[in-house]
Amino acid sequence: MFRRSFVKSFCSKIANYQKFNHHQHRGYSTSDLSVSSASNKTTTDLVSLTRHYATCYWQLSKARLSMLVVATSGTGFVLGSNGAVDLSALSLTCIGTMMVASSANSLNQVFEIKNDAKMKRTVQRPLPSGRISKPHALAWASSVGLGGTALLATQTNMLAAGLAASNLVLYAFVYTPLKQIHPVNTWVGAVVGAIPPLLGWAAASGDISLNGLILPAALYFWQLPHFMALAYMCRDDYAAGGFKMFSLADASGRRTSLVALRNSIYLIPLGFLAYDWGLASEWFCLESTILTLAISATAFSFYRDRTREKARRMFHASLLYLPVFMSGLLVHRRSDNPQLVEDAAASFVKSNAYPSKSLEVEDKNNKQKSRGKKTRPPVAYASVAPFPFLPVPYV
Repeated sequence: MFRRSFVKSFCSKIANYQKFNHHQHRGYSTSDLSVSSASNKTTTDLVSLTRHYATCYWQLSKARLSMLVVATSGTGFVLGSNGAVDLSALSLTCIGTMMVASSANSLNQVFEIKNDAKMKRTVQRPLPSGRISKPHALAWASSVGLGGTALLATQTNMLAAGLAASNLVLYAFVYTPLKQIHPVNTWVGAVVGAIPPLLGWAAASGDISLNGLILPAALYFWQLPHFMALAYMCRDDYAAGGFKMFSLADASGRRTSLVALRNSIYLIPLGFLAYDWGLASEWFCLESTILTLAISATAFSFYRDRTREKARRMFHASLLYLPVFMSGLLVHRRSDNPQLVEDAAASFVKSNAYPSKSLEVEDKNNKQKSRGKKTRPPVAYASVAPFPFLPVPYV
């Protein structure tokens, strides 16, 4: 027994001696090895720390929700572009929107730490779980908010920057505290969601026109069935968190489902308006109507049978509606043609200068147009007969 332990100890010493000679032969010393291990540990700690804070910033920003906001803003930019899209300006608009949206979502979590700690759905967020401090989160939110607003102001225009800053204030300092005061917070939140596409339109065109309100209106009406379904499914969680949601004061769910159904129906005319005002082609009018009838059917099903399963089905339908609606607008969009405007102005001048000749020319043009494809009038003269309460849009 003693001989066996002695042999094992002797072999271990020989192995260590050989390893030491190997390192000496390669030019390493024991001090070099200790420095190398310390350096590796520092690098590992730095990578771990970077990964930790990157995850915290990602969750504070509600990155997926912020990317949806960016998508609506980018769609608004493309729709507001006259002809060709400026990709550089589009990219800068999306970056600025992402920064401001991240700031607003971070401030929302800063103000709702105690509420989030009481809800199963939010208890693992960075602030209630203690993975990041409140001053650190405030510094992050302030820096990205100011940076995003400044980027939009310098690289696009002040109108877009003003809309971004106003939306940040509305979300963080009006909507967020209102969630604990009154159920009207859902409607205020719908306004917040409707502003980003208007921001994108303003960044591209430099102004706000009636045509630019189609997508914001769709987002406003869409959010109500979307959030009513969510509030109905998670009302126990919202009650535990101390939030005054509309569904909590509606035990039967009848009023909640009625709000969802009513606002789903409000989406139906938007496809026609987009076509009639020259924003999209007639194909979009058809596609939008079919899509809206589908989400309205799920809302009606929820109204008839107010269960979690029906609410979940309406929620999933709302998730499908928005990307399909925006994609349809982009695919079927109609860009303004400045040459048509110039030709119309020139023909108007000629008709005033030479009335007799203009009648002959007009008669020939009418005959030629009757043989070919009919053209729609400019946006400023589009008919709004089915919706007489709406003002005539301007170019």
